[in-house]
Amino acid sequence: MLRVSKLTDYATVLMAALAELPADLASASDLAERAQIELPTVSKLLKQLAGAGLIESRRGVNGGYRLAHASRDISVFDIVTAIEGPIGITECSVHEGACHRETRCLIQHNWRRISAAIGDALRHVTLEELLQPEMAKPVRGKAVPIRVTVA
Repeated sequence: MLRVSKLTDYATVLMAALAELPADLASASDLAERAQIELPTVSKLLKQLAGAGLIESRRGVNGGYRLAHASRDISVFDIVTAIEGPIGITECSVHEGACHRETRCLIQHNWRRISAAIGDALRHVTLEELLQPEMAKPVRGKAVPIRVTVA
């Protein structure tokens, strides 16, 4: 089974909480409460998301966090790669030279192609779309419901 990490899942929930307050600054403790995620985890994620340029932070008494871009301009790909790093279904599909079989592997190029397809799919879903309780998006002519749940 392919899964994103729990931290990546929490990052999407945190970004959704920020997207609900587009003009306001929110403190880490307020975001932890809104997202129902422990404060140390929220603090760690905020640092990573800020480092990736997805959120802005302001220090001080009136400080806090907010999205650096409109929710329609932030993709799930942006969030996933901010937390996980490059998208790759196998180690060799991300880093060349990571496998001793690389020079004679018959399927490495197809794993890279699959990884690229997953990346493309994640690029086509925005944070704004994640905020919709249930949405259908055509995939090869079929409507596929996408549900966002928090574990």
